[in-house]
Amino acid sequence: MTREEPVDDAALVARALSGDDAAFGQLMRQHTHDLFRFARRYTGDAESARDVVQETFVSAWKALRRYDQARPFGVWLRAIALNKCRDLARRRFLRRVVLGQADPDGFETQSRSEEHTSELQSRLHLVCRLLLEKK
Repeated sequence: MTREEPVDDAALVARALSGDDAAFGQLMRQHTHDLFRFARRYTGDAESARDVVQETFVSAWKALRRYDQARPFGVWLRAIALNKCRDLARRRFLRRVVLGQADPDGFETQSRSEEHTSELQSRLHLVCRLLLEKK
């Protein structure tokens, strides 16, 4: 198995912007490992980190025309990944607050008493009201 030699990010970005999908694939290969390590530190688990990396590359592909080539490409990717990690943390927080889940990514909830169900409904109404006030 031969390992690809790293190619200059700026050259790959230019090729990707001109329609060369393989160039973006090369950028992904060059940055996946570092991005995964970065995301893993923020998410705390490998599965969430892989999801963040995937979402980061999708967002980067969509926003590639807005990339400022005066900045290092890896720094730009990490900024996107950090935002994805923050999004994940917000979703986890809301699941804990609204659903009262002990496992933030779990879909199973323990059996609830009527009192606990009422408390969850109150929290949900509060969150909905706060979201509507922001608009």
